[in-house]
Amino acid sequence: MRRTLLALALAASAFAAPSFAADKYTIDPNHTQVRIGWSHFGYSDLEAVFTNVTGDVMIDTADWSKSSVNATIPISGLVTGVAKLDEHLRSPDFFDIAKFATATFTSTKVEKAGENSLKVTGDLTVHGVTKPVTLDVKVNKVGQHPMSKKDAAGFSASGKLMRTDYGVGQYAPNVSDEIRLEITTETSKAAP
Repeated sequence: MRRTLLALALAASAFAAPSFAADKYTIDPNHTQVRIGWSHFGYSDLEAVFTNVTGDVMIDTADWSKSSVNATIPISGLVTGVAKLDEHLRSPDFFDIAKFATATFTSTKVEKAGENSLKVTGDLTVHGVTKPVTLDVKVNKVGQHPMSKKDAAGFSASGKLMRTDYGVGQYAPNVSDEIRLEITTETSKAAP
């Protein structure tokens, strides 16, 4: 009888044991950039960088499909290196930051795509418009950061989007509609 009760207790505890979930990491805005690039009438290829990105990444290295990302990109963090161009891109002609102060990305699917490679699909909201985007992501490194001594993870991502899809199509197609997107980020494991 005692053995039966012990066996039942062990079986019950096995079924009641919590399943391991993805670990929460926080985006480090000091080591994160979102870079966009476009052609200007075919004469030059320009770039802008968005800084001060914040958000969380849930990471499950055993099953990347259980991972996710939520990020907020302040449009005010846009920098081209040319003050007048920054001002124009923030104006109602383009991002209209008075009405649309942030862009957001929320993943809907993460798939392993090879060694240290992922495909991350999600909803990108820019200028009040939400559209699906798929990013090619490289897992740069996961491990203890040598400076902070905290668990950290770093990623690089790339993709393309059409700015007219988001209502930011001024001067298209002369100023290219297709936008190159490149992201690099470091994240740190959140305190439990």
